[in-house]
Amino acid sequence: MRIGILTAGGDCPGLNAVIRSVVHRAMTGYGDEVIGFEDGFKGLLEGHYRTLDLNAVSGILARGGTILGSARLERSRLREAAETSAELARKYGLDALVPVGGEGTLTAARMLSDAGMPVVGVPKTIDNDISSTDRTFGFDTAVMVATEAIDRLKTTAESHQRVMVVEVMGRHAGWIALESGMAGGAHGICLPERPFQVEDLVKMVEERFARGKKFAVICVAEGAHPAEGSMVYKKGEIDQYGHERFTGIGTRLAAELERRMGKEARPVILGHVQRGGTPTAYDRVLANRFGWHAVEAVHRGEFGRMTALRGTEVVTVPLAEAVTRLKTVPEHRVREAESVF
Repeated sequence: MRIGILTAGGDCPGLNAVIRSVVHRAMTGYGDEVIGFEDGFKGLLEGHYRTLDLNAVSGILARGGTILGSARLERSRLREAAETSAELARKYGLDALVPVGGEGTLTAARMLSDAGMPVVGVPKTIDNDISSTDRTFGFDTAVMVATEAIDRLKTTAESHQRVMVVEVMGRHAGWIALESGMAGGAHGICLPERPFQVEDLVKMVEERFARGKKFAVICVAEGAHPAEGSMVYKKGEIDQYGHERFTGIGTRLAAELERRMGKEARPVILGHVQRGGTPTAYDRVLANRFGWHAVEAVHRGEFGRMTALRGTEVVTVPLAEAVTRLKTVPEHRVREAESVF
């Protein structure tokens, strides 16, 4: 068989581990040929690809990013890929395509599958917001990076009697903020799923200072927003890929807290550092397992599906099920976090 693989959307730790796993399982297990399309669906449309053999993937297990590159495409070009999917499969002699990506990539994968391309998807996102899978690789690494940042910021916040507002990634789902906030012992966590009251944060900080704990760390997801009337807040515009451009809630919240309390508040925007660097052992193992099971699914003819973690087992689920809705933080998880502030 000839299997194509591509990585699309935002990068995250573990992508290279998936690529390596697919190549190893396909070549050593079945004698397949594997080609990698460069820069995601752009490479598929424009014919930019290269052969991947064991030498090509040697030494990439622990490397961050993706050796194939990644790029986002406008929706019109994704529709173009879907409309010509059967032709593209014939052009490249593909028996299967393994797209690795998040919600947008998997939605495009479903479009290709519905149009006749034999597809097995692999879920990827540091946000952990893809439904139908308990975890996605990249998430554990992002939480580790954010937790370490909170640990480090606590000591400098205490030394200078400051309030630190740490902004982490998470557009529509606050999993990184929730778990890094809990692991790092943040004193407040703000999530996209629940609009926050600035008054509650002010009260928390003032009470800490009154008890002699003259510092605080608040972990806020980039997609978090205040409750209506809590503070002046303007949503960002929608970009060409359909994503909201966030206006820096961490910076704005820090300024608002400082204005109301007269205490120094500093924003810390972690940004893309959460996506880069070496994946954790957990993410490497999960990425390896997803790649292995993707090849198995190809050889079973389970197309139009993606790999997923259910408990401790890797299974396949329909792509349609995976992209129907985002997996957001449920209310009971928020209550758990609040109990340890």
